[in-house]
Amino acid sequence: MANAETVIQDPTAILPSDDDIAAFQRDGAIVLRGVFSDWIAPLAAGMETLMAHPSPRERSYKPKDGGAPFFQDLCNWQDIPEFRDFVLGSPAGAIAAHLMGSKKGRFFHDHVLVKEPGNSMVTPWHQDMPYYCVGGAQSVSFWVPLDPVSRETTLECVAGTHVSGLDHRPERFDGTALYENDTRAPVPDVDGNRDAYTILGWALEPGDAVAFNFRTLHGAPANTSTRRRRVFSARWVGDDAVFIDRGGKGSPPFSHLTLKTGEPLEGPDFPVVYERA
Repeated sequence: MANAETVIQDPTAILPSDDDIAAFQRDGAIVLRGVFSDWIAPLAAGMETLMAHPSPRERSYKPKDGGAPFFQDLCNWQDIPEFRDFVLGSPAGAIAAHLMGSKKGRFFHDHVLVKEPGNSMVTPWHQDMPYYCVGGAQSVSFWVPLDPVSRETTLECVAGTHVSGLDHRPERFDGTALYENDTRAPVPDVDGNRDAYTILGWALEPGDAVAFNFRTLHGAPANTSTRRRRVFSARWVGDDAVFIDRGGKGSPPFSHLTLKTGEPLEGPDFPVVYERA
Protein backbone atom coordinates (compact mmCIF):
# COMPACT_ATOMS: atom_id res chain seq x y z
CA MET A 1 0.00 0.00 0.00
CA ALA A 2 1.12 3.53 -0.70
CA ASN A 3 1.89 5.69 2.30
CA ALA A 4 0.69 9.03 0.98
CA GLU A 5 -1.09 10.64 -1.90
CA THR A 6 1.18 11.33 -4.83
CA VAL A 7 0.90 14.42 -7.01
CA ILE A 8 2.63 14.36 -10.38
CA GLN A 9 2.38 17.37 -12.66
CA ASP A 10 3.40 16.60 -16.22
CA PRO A 11 3.10 19.63 -18.54
CA THR A 12 4.12 17.47 -21.52
CA ALA A 13 1.26 15.00 -21.10
CA ILE A 14 -0.90 14.17 -24.09
CA LEU A 15 -4.12 16.10 -23.56
CA PRO A 16 -7.52 15.67 -25.20
CA SER A 17 -8.65 18.23 -27.75
CA ASP A 18 -11.43 20.71 -27.08
CA ASP A 19 -13.63 18.64 -29.41
CA ASP A 20 -12.88 15.49 -27.40
CA ILE A 21 -13.77 17.25 -24.16
CA ALA A 22 -17.01 18.63 -25.60
CA ALA A 23 -18.00 15.21 -26.98
CA PHE A 24 -17.24 13.50 -23.67
CA GLN A 25 -19.32 16.01 -21.74
CA ARG A 26 -22.17 15.69 -24.25
CA ASP A 27 -22.22 11.94 -24.93
CA GLY A 28 -20.57 10.47 -21.85
CA ALA A 29 -18.29 8.32 -24.02
CA ILE A 30 -15.61 8.91 -26.66
CA VAL A 31 -12.76 7.03 -28.31
CA LEU A 32 -9.17 8.22 -27.97
CA ARG A 33 -6.81 6.84 -30.59
CA GLY A 34 -3.30 5.71 -29.76
CA VAL A 35 -3.01 7.58 -26.46
CA PHE A 36 -1.61 4.56 -24.57
CA SER A 37 0.39 2.83 -27.33
CA ASP A 38 3.63 3.02 -25.34
CA TRP A 39 1.99 1.25 -22.39
CA ILE A 40 0.55 -1.85 -24.05
CA ALA A 41 3.63 -4.08 -23.63
CA PRO A 42 4.15 -3.35 -19.92
CA LEU A 43 0.42 -3.67 -19.20
CA ALA A 44 0.40 -7.03 -20.98
CA ALA A 45 3.35 -8.21 -18.88
CA GLY A 46 1.62 -7.14 -15.69
CA MET A 47 -1.57 -8.84 -16.78
CA GLU A 48 0.21 -12.14 -17.38
CA THR A 49 1.69 -11.93 -13.87
CA LEU A 50 -1.74 -11.27 -12.39
CA MET A 51 -3.45 -14.07 -14.31
CA ALA A 52 -0.77 -16.51 -13.18
CA HIS A 53 -1.19 -15.38 -9.57
CA PRO A 54 -4.67 -13.83 -9.13
CA SER A 55 -5.42 -11.67 -6.13
CA PRO A 56 -8.06 -12.53 -3.49
CA ARG A 57 -10.29 -10.07 -5.36
CA GLU A 58 -10.48 -12.18 -8.52
CA ARG A 59 -14.01 -12.35 -9.91
CA SER A 60 -13.84 -14.66 -12.90
CA TYR A 61 -16.91 -16.16 -14.55
CA LYS A 62 -17.26 -19.57 -16.16
CA PRO A 63 -20.14 -19.82 -18.65
CA LYS A 64 -22.79 -22.42 -17.89
CA ASP A 65 -22.23 -23.85 -21.37
CA GLY A 66 -18.71 -24.91 -20.33
CA GLY A 67 -17.09 -22.49 -22.72
CA ALA A 68 -14.03 -20.28 -22.32
CA PRO A 69 -13.77 -18.28 -19.07
CA PHE A 70 -14.07 -14.55 -18.44
CA PHE A 71 -11.21 -13.55 -16.10
CA GLN A 72 -11.60 -10.48 -13.90
CA ASP A 73 -9.45 -9.06 -11.13
CA LEU A 74 -9.26 -5.59 -9.65
CA CYS A 75 -7.47 -3.17 -7.34
CA ASN A 76 -3.96 -4.48 -8.08
CA TRP A 77 -2.09 -1.31 -9.03
CA GLN A 78 -0.14 -1.21 -5.78
CA ASP A 79 1.02 -4.83 -6.19
CA ILE A 80 1.77 -5.11 -9.92
CA PRO A 81 4.71 -2.81 -10.84
CA GLU A 82 3.59 -2.36 -14.45
CA PHE A 83 0.12 -1.29 -13.35
CA ARG A 84 1.59 1.13 -10.82
CA ASP A 85 3.84 2.64 -13.49
CA PHE A 86 0.84 3.16 -15.74
CA VAL A 87 -1.25 4.79 -13.03
CA LEU A 88 1.50 7.15 -11.86
CA GLY A 89 3.48 7.66 -15.06
CA SER A 90 1.13 7.54 -18.03
CA PRO A 91 -0.87 10.53 -19.32
CA ALA A 92 -4.08 8.93 -18.02
CA GLY A 93 -4.43 11.24 -15.01
CA ALA A 94 -3.97 14.36 -17.11
CA ILE A 95 -6.37 13.18 -19.80
CA ALA A 96 -8.93 12.27 -17.14
CA ALA A 97 -8.74 15.65 -15.42
CA HIS A 98 -9.30 17.55 -18.66
CA LEU A 99 -12.14 15.31 -19.84
CA MET A 100 -13.89 15.63 -16.47
CA GLY A 101 -13.38 19.39 -16.23
CA SER A 102 -11.58 18.80 -12.96
CA LYS A 103 -8.52 20.47 -11.48
CA LYS A 104 -7.29 17.10 -10.24
CA GLY A 105 -7.08 13.63 -11.71
CA ARG A 106 -7.52 11.25 -8.76
CA PHE A 107 -7.10 7.51 -9.34
CA PHE A 108 -9.99 5.32 -8.18
CA HIS A 109 -9.13 1.74 -9.14
CA ASP A 110 -7.95 -0.66 -11.84
CA HIS A 111 -9.81 -3.60 -13.34
CA VAL A 112 -8.51 -6.38 -15.60
CA LEU A 113 -11.03 -8.07 -17.92
CA VAL A 114 -10.04 -10.96 -20.19
CA LYS A 115 -12.61 -12.70 -22.38
CA GLU A 116 -10.95 -15.74 -23.88
CA PRO A 117 -11.70 -16.72 -27.52
CA GLY A 118 -15.17 -18.20 -27.76
CA ASN A 119 -16.32 -16.86 -24.40
CA SER A 120 -20.12 -16.78 -24.57
CA MET A 121 -20.77 -14.39 -21.70
CA VAL A 122 -22.46 -11.13 -22.55
CA THR A 123 -21.68 -8.22 -20.23
CA PRO A 124 -25.21 -6.83 -19.70
CA TRP A 125 -26.09 -3.18 -20.06
CA HIS A 126 -25.41 -1.39 -16.79
CA GLN A 127 -24.07 1.73 -15.10
CA ASP A 128 -21.07 1.56 -12.78
CA MET A 129 -21.96 4.40 -10.43
CA PRO A 130 -24.86 2.65 -8.58
CA TYR A 131 -22.50 0.03 -7.12
CA TYR A 132 -19.26 2.01 -6.84
CA CYS A 133 -18.32 3.37 -3.42
CA VAL A 134 -18.11 6.87 -4.84
CA GLY A 135 -20.36 9.76 -5.75
CA GLY A 136 -19.81 12.85 -7.87
CA ALA A 137 -20.41 14.14 -11.38
CA GLN A 138 -16.74 14.04 -12.41
CA SER A 139 -15.68 10.53 -13.40
CA VAL A 140 -14.10 8.62 -16.26
CA SER A 141 -13.17 5.03 -17.01
CA PHE A 142 -10.53 4.22 -19.61
CA TRP A 143 -11.22 0.89 -21.35
CA VAL A 144 -7.84 0.05 -22.86
CA PRO A 145 -7.66 -3.08 -25.07
CA LEU A 146 -4.35 -4.92 -25.34
CA ASP A 147 -5.55 -6.80 -28.44
CA PRO A 148 -7.35 -5.67 -31.60
CA VAL A 149 -11.10 -5.55 -30.97
CA SER A 150 -13.63 -5.69 -33.80
CA ARG A 151 -16.78 -3.57 -33.85
CA GLU A 152 -18.77 -6.77 -33.28
CA THR A 153 -17.01 -7.60 -29.99
CA THR A 154 -16.30 -4.14 -28.62
CA LEU A 155 -17.61 -2.21 -25.63
CA GLU A 156 -20.78 -0.23 -26.41
CA CYS A 157 -22.11 2.89 -24.68
CA VAL A 158 -25.48 4.65 -24.86
CA ALA A 159 -24.84 8.31 -25.58
CA GLY A 160 -26.24 10.86 -23.15
CA THR A 161 -27.28 8.45 -20.39
CA HIS A 162 -24.77 9.96 -17.96
CA VAL A 163 -26.89 13.12 -17.70
CA SER A 164 -30.26 11.38 -17.33
CA GLY A 165 -30.18 11.86 -13.56
CA LEU A 166 -31.06 8.17 -13.11
CA ASP A 167 -29.14 5.53 -11.22
CA HIS A 168 -30.57 2.25 -12.48
CA ARG A 169 -30.89 -0.80 -10.28
CA PRO A 170 -27.63 -2.79 -10.45
CA GLU A 171 -27.88 -6.50 -11.14
CA ARG A 172 -25.53 -9.47 -11.13
CA PHE A 173 -24.61 -11.34 -14.29
CA ASP A 174 -27.42 -13.81 -13.58
CA GLY A 175 -29.98 -11.00 -13.53
CA THR A 176 -30.64 -10.95 -9.78
CA ALA A 177 -30.66 -7.62 -7.95
CA LEU A 178 -27.45 -6.69 -6.17
CA TYR A 179 -29.30 -4.93 -3.35
CA GLU A 180 -32.41 -6.25 -1.63
CA ASN A 181 -35.59 -4.15 -1.87
CA ASP A 182 -33.98 -1.87 -4.46
CA THR A 183 -36.81 0.23 -5.91
CA ARG A 184 -34.75 2.05 -8.52
CA ALA A 185 -35.78 1.70 -12.15
CA PRO A 186 -34.32 -1.31 -13.95
CA VAL A 187 -31.93 -0.87 -16.84
CA PRO A 188 -33.98 -0.39 -20.02
CA ASP A 189 -34.06 -3.04 -22.74
CA VAL A 190 -31.43 -1.48 -24.95
CA ASP A 191 -30.88 -4.52 -27.16
CA GLY A 192 -34.60 -4.89 -27.78
CA ASN A 193 -34.90 -1.24 -28.82
CA ARG A 194 -31.54 -0.37 -30.36
CA ASP A 195 -33.09 2.03 -32.85
CA ALA A 196 -34.36 4.16 -29.95
CA TYR A 197 -30.86 4.91 -28.69
CA THR A 198 -27.63 6.40 -29.95
CA ILE A 199 -25.27 3.49 -29.36
CA LEU A 200 -21.56 4.23 -29.56
CA GLY A 201 -18.96 1.59 -30.30
CA TRP A 202 -15.68 1.44 -32.13
CA ALA A 203 -13.28 -1.09 -33.58
CA LEU A 204 -10.13 -0.65 -31.52
CA GLU A 205 -6.40 -1.25 -31.78
CA PRO A 206 -3.99 -1.71 -28.85
CA GLY A 207 -3.22 1.75 -27.49
CA ASP A 208 -6.69 3.12 -28.19
CA ALA A 209 -9.04 3.77 -25.30
CA VAL A 210 -12.75 4.25 -24.79
CA ALA A 211 -13.37 6.89 -22.13
CA PHE A 212 -16.78 6.89 -20.47
CA ASN A 213 -18.52 8.37 -17.44
CA PHE A 214 -19.44 6.10 -14.51
CA ARG A 215 -23.14 6.83 -15.15
CA THR A 216 -23.03 6.00 -18.86
CA LEU A 217 -25.00 2.87 -19.75
CA HIS A 218 -22.60 0.36 -21.31
CA GLY A 219 -22.23 -3.31 -22.09
CA ALA A 220 -20.20 -5.74 -24.17
CA PRO A 221 -21.02 -8.80 -26.29
CA ALA A 222 -19.58 -12.27 -26.05
CA ASN A 223 -16.14 -12.81 -27.53
CA THR A 224 -17.05 -14.73 -30.65
CA SER A 225 -13.65 -14.06 -32.20
CA THR A 226 -10.66 -16.41 -32.33
CA ARG A 227 -8.42 -14.16 -30.23
CA ARG A 228 -8.32 -13.02 -26.63
CA ARG A 229 -9.89 -9.75 -25.64
CA ARG A 230 -7.62 -8.45 -22.90
CA VAL A 231 -8.60 -5.11 -21.40
CA PHE A 232 -7.02 -2.94 -18.73
CA SER A 233 -9.53 -0.53 -17.27
CA ALA A 234 -8.42 2.46 -15.20
CA ARG A 235 -11.05 4.49 -13.33
CA TRP A 236 -10.61 8.12 -12.29
CA VAL A 237 -12.55 10.73 -10.31
CA GLY A 238 -12.39 14.49 -10.01
CA ASP A 239 -12.60 17.30 -7.48
CA ASP A 240 -16.16 16.48 -6.38
CA ALA A 241 -15.61 12.80 -5.50
CA VAL A 242 -17.06 11.65 -2.17
CA PHE A 243 -17.18 8.25 -0.51
CA ILE A 244 -20.47 6.32 -0.43
CA ASP A 245 -20.92 3.33 1.85
CA ARG A 246 -22.65 0.60 -0.19
CA GLY A 247 -23.11 -1.67 2.80
CA GLY A 248 -20.35 -4.07 1.91
CA LYS A 249 -21.76 -4.84 -1.53
CA GLY A 250 -20.59 -3.65 -4.89
CA SER A 251 -17.21 -2.91 -6.30
CA PRO A 252 -14.41 -2.30 -5.57
CA PRO A 253 -14.10 -4.27 -2.30
CA PHE A 254 -12.53 -1.53 -0.16
CA SER A 255 -13.53 -3.17 3.13
CA HIS A 256 -10.59 -1.63 5.01
CA LEU A 257 -11.66 1.98 4.49
CA THR A 258 -12.85 4.02 7.46
CA LEU A 259 -14.39 6.81 5.38
CA LYS A 260 -18.01 7.74 5.98
CA THR A 261 -20.65 8.55 3.38
CA GLY A 262 -20.23 12.10 2.10
CA GLU A 263 -16.59 12.48 3.09
CA PRO A 264 -14.09 13.36 0.34
CA LEU A 265 -12.65 10.31 -1.39
CA GLU A 266 -9.09 10.73 -0.17
CA GLY A 267 -6.27 8.59 1.12
CA PRO A 268 -3.38 6.44 -0.10
CA ASP A 269 -5.67 4.16 -2.12
CA PHE A 270 -6.79 7.13 -4.21
CA PRO A 271 -3.73 9.19 -5.18
CA VAL A 272 -3.96 12.52 -6.96
CA VAL A 273 -1.82 11.76 -9.98
CA TYR A 274 -2.33 14.98 -11.92
CA GLU A 275 -3.10 18.51 -10.82
CA ARG A 276 -3.41 21.48 -13.11
CA ALA A 277 -1.10 24.37 -12.36
